[in-house]
Amino acid sequence: MPIGIFIALFGYLLGSVPTGILLTRLFSKVDPRKTGSKNIGATNVFRTAGKMPGILTLIGDILKGFIPVWAALQWGLVDQWGISRDYWIALAALSPFLGHLFSIFLGFKGGKGVATAVGVYLPISPIALLIEIFIFAGIVWKWRYISLGSMICALTIPILLAYFRSDSQAYFMLSVIIAALILYRHQSNIARLLQGTENKWKG
Repeated sequence: MPIGIFIALFGYLLGSVPTGILLTRLFSKVDPRKTGSKNIGATNVFRTAGKMPGILTLIGDILKGFIPVWAALQWGLVDQWGISRDYWIALAALSPFLGHLFSIFLGFKGGKGVATAVGVYLPISPIALLIEIFIFAGIVWKWRYISLGSMICALTIPILLAYFRSDSQAYFMLSVIIAALILYRHQSNIARLLQGTENKWKG
């Protein structure tokens, strides 16, 4: 079996680990699925369970995306089964993101994937990710909407990857898939933004 499949399976299982739920059980009695926005991600954990669980959830979700991609880059993947090395790495990158969205431990339900996507992009293009962090910070500072910043960054990072990683069509395709899924997961946020009822960041 190609090592790329092994890494992808590992990535999916790692991505499926519900970091936010585990940490809220450790630090509080709050179940993020039953309070606030009912999302298991860092923003809802921060708002409902406190600063420390929120920060640790953010770090944990980022690491879920980072570790499989870092492993794929270090493992020396090669072209195999007619699939190029970059596509194997892209598969390793997509797997934890899908695990977070469709966790096998939560009945194939999960979070919105933004922090896990950050971990995915970190080893692929640190420069593109750094630019996105500034874009995100600017949007949240100006309008105070975490969801808006997340969606704008999801939509713009394919452009940055097309420029900074023009050597790889696989990474561009990966970013388009991730962007589409992040927007899909933010449907309720989009509706609240249009209605003017979306929660603003007060941190």
